[in-house]
Amino acid sequence: MNLVARVQGLILKPKEEWEKIKGEPATVADLFKSYLVPVAAIPAVAQFLGFWLIGVSLPVRGTFRMSLGASLGRAVVSYILSLASVFILALIINALAPTFSSRPDQLQSLKLAAYSLAPYYVAGIFYLVPVLSFLVVLAGIYSLYVLYLGFKAGLMETPPEKIMGYFLVTLVVGIVLMLVVGLVVGAIFSLSTFYSGL
Repeated sequence: MNLVARVQGLILKPKEEWEKIKGEPATVADLFKSYLVPVAAIPAVAQFLGFWLIGVSLPVRGTFRMSLGASLGRAVVSYILSLASVFILALIINALAPTFSSRPDQLQSLKLAAYSLAPYYVAGIFYLVPVLSFLVVLAGIYSLYVLYLGFKAGLMETPPEKIMGYFLVTLVVGIVLMLVVGLVVGAIFSLSTFYSGL
């Protein structure tokens, strides 16, 4: 798999790319090693550099930068939790399959969970300038559309009338996972890190 071509396809022509992905032979280890591990590193590295070198603006207090250690720690924890949450989402997609008359398949579930996040991961580069983080949110919304197209492409062999329900339940689960990850990272690296200076 050509990583750049795969990411470009998922962002620019997701319908066509899902058709390629659907029948593509792979293993869970392949997906992590050749796609997820390098692509998920984009927002983590960008956050590390953005929080450490540029900093964030806080009301009343002005611009604050995290220390090297705090910024690196935050990036590592975010990265690990990002990989874990994709795997957990795939497990949930797979577990929900019978509920929506779909065929359980752990590999196809992981393809859905991992590949649909391509726009979000690539847009993670905007974390280099924390004030542009809203662009990452917009890319995350586009990722939801890419996920929907993955369900529609038949990765889980879902009957057409059940695709929207399956997608919406997955969407809710994904949002809950995202909130949990955000809370965990926030709890570990609270705003007090900003006030401690360099």
